[in-house]
Amino acid sequence: MSQGPRSGLAAVSSALLAMSRHLEVRDVLKTIVASARELLDAQYAALGVPDDHGGFAQFVVDGVGEEQWKAIGPLPRQHGILAAMLQEARPQRLADVRKDPRFEGWPSAHPEMSDFLGLPVRDGDEVLGALFLANKNCARPQGGCGFTEDDEELLAILAQHAAIALTNARLYERSRELTIAEERSRLAHELHDAVSQKLFSLRLTAQAATALVDRDPARAKGELQQVAALAAEAADELRAAVVELRPAALDEDGLVATLRTHIHVLDRAHAARVTFTSQGVRALPAAQEEALLRVAQEALHNALRHSGAQRVEVTLGKRGPGTVLRVTDDGAGFDPTTVRRAGRHLGLVSMRDRASGVGGTLTVVSAPGKGTTIEMEAPGG
Repeated sequence: MSQGPRSGLAAVSSALLAMSRHLEVRDVLKTIVASARELLDAQYAALGVPDDHGGFAQFVVDGVGEEQWKAIGPLPRQHGILAAMLQEARPQRLADVRKDPRFEGWPSAHPEMSDFLGLPVRDGDEVLGALFLANKNCARPQGGCGFTEDDEELLAILAQHAAIALTNARLYERSRELTIAEERSRLAHELHDAVSQKLFSLRLTAQAATALVDRDPARAKGELQQVAALAAEAADELRAAVVELRPAALDEDGLVATLRTHIHVLDRAHAARVTFTSQGVRALPAAQEEALLRVAQEALHNALRHSGAQRVEVTLGKRGPGTVLRVTDDGAGFDPTTVRRAGRHLGLVSMRDRASGVGGTLTVVSAPGKGTTIEMEAPGG
């Protein structure tokens, strides 16, 4: 490496911090690969996470353009040098990978690679992935390009920290899956309690109207009006549940577009005016985007279902390096000092957990008759 000791140490430190900053497995994989390629000054880098069927569940590359990656075709199988990295504990450092007897070729669109350095990413006895670099950029005037023992030692350090970051990300995703399961269970209970009760009332009221049609038409008309009102309420309950259960298209559309669509649906479904404005917010880490979306959904649910608000305003913007979501309504409000009693009913506990889960904060400002403002701030990169 051409960097001095101090600059080299700073680069390593930055790479290790970047690995630990992300919570999503895919984000961690991308950061590991980009950090390894930059630190070891290689043209190409890749990391594959094996599946149980001889292939790779995930395969992340750096240095290959999107069009070229598509042209290469399906993900590689676990064979040749890749298999050796997954099965053996030692690094694979080769002057020319094409001359190794284990080399089995690659697709026609695959970039040409010569010098090669790779090793497994391990957590104890478990192999989490195979990390490799190819084509060392040579800055030595005397020639002799290729990866050195120093490169191998540095990659081994990166791989150790990559294993920690990847393990933490997997634990986070499993925890989030449990949270989603709990959320669905909560929604199922709400759906059962609210909608089934209204449907039961609707059935009884319809039966009463039927019995009154002949002997008291006026009262029967009143009962039928009540049937219509109950049916409308049940439809609102179902609509709200469906909107909340609908998977957010965060991966495809991003937070801003997903929020805008969600709020447009709510604005059409409810009597209250629901608006959304966004300024200066671009793509955020996946975990932050999901937390901001879920807090917005919970706050909107409270404003539209419990507060009696006529207007709800949602804004998303920047505050320094951070991102701020604000949901403000002109509804009944509540006394924040009663949050211990009302917090779980209003979803405040869940919102605080989501905010703190991504290193953010949640602020609630409200008073009886004064409306409510819920603000979540997510930290910057």
